[in-house]
Amino acid sequence: MPGPVQSIERAAAMLRLLATSPGRRLGIVEIARSLDLAKGTAHGIMRTLQRVGFVAQDADGKYLLGDALLHLGTSHLDVNELRSRAINWADPLAARSGEAVRIGTVADGRVLVVHHVFRPDDTPQRLDTGALLPLHATALGKVLLAYDSSAFASLRALDAFTRRTVVSTRDLALSLRAVRAAGWASEIGELTPGEASIAAPIRDYGGLVVGAMGVSGAIERLCSASLRPDPRLVGYVRDAANAISRDLGGRS
Repeated sequence: MPGPVQSIERAAAMLRLLATSPGRRLGIVEIARSLDLAKGTAHGIMRTLQRVGFVAQDADGKYLLGDALLHLGTSHLDVNELRSRAINWADPLAARSGEAVRIGTVADGRVLVVHHVFRPDDTPQRLDTGALLPLHATALGKVLLAYDSSAFASLRALDAFTRRTVVSTRDLALSLRAVRAAGWASEIGELTPGEASIAAPIRDYGGLVVGAMGVSGAIERLCSASLRPDPRLVGYVRDAANAISRDLGGRS
């Protein structure tokens, strides 16, 4: 079996040190001395912890526990932050693809649409921001399920919205394996007859998937005659999601 990862053990020790120190603000020399580390080693680990929000630095250069620790176990990323970071890439994706764009995250066992850009034409459309969509019958939801085992485990009965909706958890698990392998998801007529969607993951620090971005529209526009998603649109969606991921500090 692989042994422990020393840098992770040291990072954990630093967090415990900050949590138990009087005043809970320490300089890098104090941290290094307390843990018997070289100053450069301690500084490198603390800078990484600061980058992901687990520690912060005050005006005097001392370190303290960061706000991100308060959100562990409650949410991966604040919805407003996800929306504000993603909004700059949503309009260009809609213009480039000619389709509606949605950005979503997991909330209460469903997909919460945090931002929606209309298809760039004059047809009547309904704003979906704030809507809750099924995880198993949308491309956004499949992306989120593929990288969130707890969300998948919490699924109960899978409702059938059309004759194409996947209602077997075994079949869904197989499709999610394909999503992870490909790096994107699609659904074709599974939520609404005649409509399809394509989505890709948005990643935070360390590669954690915190949301999904996708396009949706008529099957004949998004897919070929053999019902295969248009590779051009897949590329557009992945490029936009990767750009947001880089903006959030995650890998693309």
